[in-house]
Amino acid sequence: MSDQPLQDHGPEPFVIDIERATLTNENFRTALWTGAHLQMTVMSVPVGGEVGLEMHDDRDQFLRVEAGVARVQMGPAEDDLPFDRRVEDDWVILVPAGSWHNVTNVGEEPLKLYSLYAPPEHAKDTVHRTKAESDADEHDD
Repeated sequence: MSDQPLQDHGPEPFVIDIERATLTNENFRTALWTGAHLQMTVMSVPVGGEVGLEMHDDRDQFLRVEAGVARVQMGPAEDDLPFDRRVEDDWVILVPAGSWHNVTNVGEEPLKLYSLYAPPEHAKDTVHRTKAESDADEHDD
């Protein structure tokens, strides 16, 4: 397996060892592939950190935990999150469009996950070193 840089390779044809890429990523978020209808990012959430409460009106989301332990909350409103589950390595989280959701690292190591958005959520070539950087980028839109 070749060592591929953790950068956006889309929309060209692309293959990657996603487990290795996810586990070696140190950024809060790095886009690995952005196409016209799909985007893949890898994330590293620090202990006690969170992805952040959000809702996507027009896109479903798939997240897979490669390392760590997380609390997943989902529901119809910011203050109504009745779906509350604990997940860990090898678990998948499926978020329907229109659902408020958050993923919080409740473990003792960085939470390593990857996410698929359909359609893409972030600009091509997105790299957020920290959640604060991610939040600032969202407010600039």
